[in-house]
Amino acid sequence: MRVLTADHPLIQHKLTYLRDKRTDSPTFRRLAEELMTLLAYEATREVRIEPFEIDTPVARTTGIKLSNPKPLVVPILRAGLGMLEGMVRMLPSAEVGFLGMQRNEVTLEATTYANRLPDDLTNRQVFVLDPMLATGGSMVDAIRFLVERGAKDITAVTLLAAPEGIAFMQEQLADVAPPITLVTGSIDERLNEHGYIVPGLGDAGDRLYGVV
Repeated sequence: MRVLTADHPLIQHKLTYLRDKRTDSPTFRRLAEELMTLLAYEATREVRIEPFEIDTPVARTTGIKLSNPKPLVVPILRAGLGMLEGMVRMLPSAEVGFLGMQRNEVTLEATTYANRLPDDLTNRQVFVLDPMLATGGSMVDAIRFLVERGAKDITAVTLLAAPEGIAFMQEQLADVAPPITLVTGSIDERLNEHGYIVPGLGDAGDRLYGVV
């Protein structure tokens, strides 16, 4: 598994305000969307393309276009929705599926409660969105779910990641054949005893949409 930390001053600037507990939900949502657009540049660096013939006002030339089948963007509900608009802004022709994953706050294990994905993902390039890679359980389950349906290339995109979550992904996905890439805005210090990233930014879903 490849791990890429998008080291850019604008990313770190926006992360600083996302971390700040004084940042209200509307501002948090806007910043998360903007940050996702920046991360999307790195995440789509190896998006599949093919030659495309066009006529400019001056001459005929060969450009490129996204290959078929189209990329699939999969936000993990509910917090991943806060990253979706920023991603499809960069990939407007991509298709979107949804996967509901919920973490048990006692066992820290993830369970799947919703699935709005094509049954057959053969040869599809998939981008999985989840703001926080904490224990890694949700992301591992999501990736295995996609691999079982035929996904050929998977890129996970997170705002933050914990070293423990990265290590768990590397261990649990070592036997997965399709290439896996993790793109994140920051690798933080550690997880605390409650499974939260330190220093982190708290519960991304609650900060995006309020406590429910």
